[in-house]
Amino acid sequence: MLNKLREQTVFKGNWLLSLLVGVGVWQFNVPAMGQMLLPYTPQLNPEQLEQQGLEVAEEAAQLIRFQQHDLALARAKLATQLAPNKYQPWFILGTLYIIKQELELGVNALEKALILEPEEVGIKFTLGNAYFQQKKYQQAATELEEGLEIKPDIPSAQFDLGNAYFKLGRMTDAIAVYQEAINQEEGFWPAVNNIGLIKYEQGDIPSAIEHWEKALEIDSEQAEPLLALGVALYVQGKKEQGLELGETALQLDSNYGELQHLKDNLWGEKLMKDTEVFFTTPQMQSVLSQLQQESSKEIKDQQQTSDN
Repeated sequence: MLNKLREQTVFKGNWLLSLLVGVGVWQFNVPAMGQMLLPYTPQLNPEQLEQQGLEVAEEAAQLIRFQQHDLALARAKLATQLAPNKYQPWFILGTLYIIKQELELGVNALEKALILEPEEVGIKFTLGNAYFQQKKYQQAATELEEGLEIKPDIPSAQFDLGNAYFKLGRMTDAIAVYQEAINQEEGFWPAVNNIGLIKYEQGDIPSAIEHWEKALEIDSEQAEPLLALGVALYVQGKKEQGLELGETALQLDSNYGELQHLKDNLWGEKLMKDTEVFFTTPQMQSVLSQLQQESSKEIKDQQQTSDN
């Protein structure tokens, strides 16, 4: 999911923060320096500078958890200056850039972190996610595979790897790694959903429907499986039921009315083609028109509030 999307949108392609917190990569220990007070003299030795750099990096990590990204970014930049030979400041700085969708800067910082700590799985996972967003799918797969060899029980990383395989056309491998993620975390609906996407492209619509229904059993408020299920049922001739699900999905999240958003979420050619037909129906045209009007009004109201 991308920063340009609404905050309430769950972008299933990016589980970066939950992954990092889950791995515990930011819970690093700052070296003990005794009861050291903040120095009152500019004559700091390298060890003290590095100590302070790690402390500032830890502050940045805490700010990320509270979504204070701008404040965290300033501290992360300072931390890389104070402790340039430690991986943690570069890792946190790179992650922040990725969150802010400054991908090139993020990748550069993460690559520096990886040079300093080649076996740190959190860096590999985050770098794999960043490469994926840059459409460098083979590089993404390589980093994620190497990370999972070290720490194999991270569903979010398995999901990202499945997405990379998906883009590389390795559908059997994608399904296998999605299933591994589900085995690790039974309620991981995005992996279930994406298996449905693959099954639909393979022409197995009944299996696709089964997976989307399972995803909705896990979380009934997710727009993506709702819309996909609606399209599939419509194609099968259950038009009224399909249109009802489609309308509900777009009311939950109007972003799914945008074809580019569906492509970003790995919807394949067959499903996209059927969705385009689905959107041309009078009922869906009415829903899309209404949502567009509401969005325009919301933007106008925000502009007026800002002007005032």
